[in-house]
Amino acid sequence: MLAIDLTGKRALVAGLADDGGFGFAIAKALAEAGATVIAGTWPPAYGIFNTLLSRGKMDASRTLSSGAMLEFEEIYALDAEFDTLDAAPEELRSSKRYADKGDFSIEGLAQKLRADFGEGCLDIVVHSLANGAEVKKPLLETSRKGYLQAVGVSAYSMVSMVSRLGPLMRPGGSCVSLTYMASERVIPGYGGGMSSAKAALESDTRVLAFEAGRKWGVRVNTISAGPWASRAASAIGIIDDMVAYAKENSALPEAITAEDVGNTAAFLLSPLAAGITGSVVYVDKGYSAMGKAVVDRYSPPQP
Repeated sequence: MLAIDLTGKRALVAGLADDGGFGFAIAKALAEAGATVIAGTWPPAYGIFNTLLSRGKMDASRTLSSGAMLEFEEIYALDAEFDTLDAAPEELRSSKRYADKGDFSIEGLAQKLRADFGEGCLDIVVHSLANGAEVKKPLLETSRKGYLQAVGVSAYSMVSMVSRLGPLMRPGGSCVSLTYMASERVIPGYGGGMSSAKAALESDTRVLAFEAGRKWGVRVNTISAGPWASRAASAIGIIDDMVAYAKENSALPEAITAEDVGNTAAFLLSPLAAGITGSVVYVDKGYSAMGKAVVDRYSPPQP
């Protein structure tokens, strides 16, 4: 039997804040395959996430097929908008939600990993990070600040993470991020520069695959997942319509699940995918293959 075996591998999943998104599904799939998992959590959500864990509120979703629980080896505060701590404004660093989190930057994360686990401590890096403050605005109405913030958090953070965590990765290591087809096609309502950020993320995936591959022997891929109604995606405001439309018009007329994405990520991050790097892998029930709508709930019925 050919199985995904990540026994002895250590994974970092950046962007975990609850049990409802793709990041959590990936973390769970990696644990199912035998990996140990470290979480990187946005500072304002750090306390809530830890409280939910300690009070058993996520026990049902953390239960693995073996009956064991998904446990996190460490949970670090991470705000991927900042490469270094001094790049964060003083008023943010001293605010209530950040003041006791230590160095929450990407560089700070790398230093904590190095201090806690030593050099050569990582095998897997998962980038499950995206944010666009103006995502509900059309691109024509998006400010320069909002556009650059979306690209910085959602795309450049991957570059920064690979740059700083690559030296900590063992040969054969692998990175994966999450993109969306708005990178290549117009999705009305998905604005604020987020489509540009996803396009940049996919382009960067190819370049990082070459550079990190030659420098550290690390693979880099991205998953283009279909729409999923996570808590974070609710910020878009039209997510339910996006999910329904994709379901009706995909090659397989069904909605994707977070588990679909988690399982694909586990494969891409495993030795079974040793020959795959620099790729955009679609997990969307074939929606991206379609050139014409099968069912359009927004058009009048045909005679």
